[in-house]
Amino acid sequence: MTFKRRSFLKMLPVLPGVSILTDLTNTSLPPSVTMRFIIASDGHFGQPGTDYTTMHTDLIGWVNREKMQRGADFIFFNGDLIHDEPTLLYDLKTMFGKLRVPYYVGRGNHDKVGLDVWQSTWGYGTNHSFVKGDYAFIAGDTSNEKGQYVCPDINWLRSEITKYANKKGIFIFLHITPEKWTDNGIDCKEVVELFENTPNVKAIFNGHDHDQDSKKQKGKMPYFFDGHFGGNWGTAYKGYRIVEIFEDDTWQTYQYNPTAAPVLNSFTGK
Repeated sequence: MTFKRRSFLKMLPVLPGVSILTDLTNTSLPPSVTMRFIIASDGHFGQPGTDYTTMHTDLIGWVNREKMQRGADFIFFNGDLIHDEPTLLYDLKTMFGKLRVPYYVGRGNHDKVGLDVWQSTWGYGTNHSFVKGDYAFIAGDTSNEKGQYVCPDINWLRSEITKYANKKGIFIFLHITPEKWTDNGIDCKEVVELFENTPNVKAIFNGHDHDQDSKKQKGKMPYFFDGHFGGNWGTAYKGYRIVEIFEDDTWQTYQYNPTAAPVLNSFTGK
């Protein structure tokens, strides 16, 4: 997996009064972006001792700016939406209503709500999937109402992956990484092997580990982390991850820090 410059200009922050018209070192036009989405996790809405309202307001502002300046098809919130208290879901959903892009959510270990409450709030279960064009997106549950760490349902994953076998690519969202390579990961051997042996699974995106914002590799399969935008620990900045799919079916992902040197840990895949 190697980094490509094809959308480097797209990564640069948009500055008032500055217009970048072309890449003078390469006169050929790069493939255009056909889909662009955002992954953010660990907002921990309602966590005591944190300014969680400001953190969410900032994130919503950054996402809406992405939509206006570079485009965004949707955002996926990869777990720990709230901090333990189930009644916080209503206020969080109201806040998410300020987003100018469609959004999807997955459950984390601090989302301590029952399946019925989750379903009635979001309109789908803690295991769910959706399709955008030629690509499928699968969100697997890695916790339960008590906040325990669990491996995602392997039978459900197999069924979903089979359902999308004809898609150009599948992207997986799991709050907790299924490999014990971080302090907070868990060992889910069957899950890891399933991903490794499915040709059209492109990448797995994890949250949970607030101090992780790069890539880990298991065999040929990349696993990406996106730090955090809330909570009281983790990377020194609050940020999110961008994924861009190009018309030639290659794709690129990078971590984005909206408040400083913005682009971090860029990777391109096929």
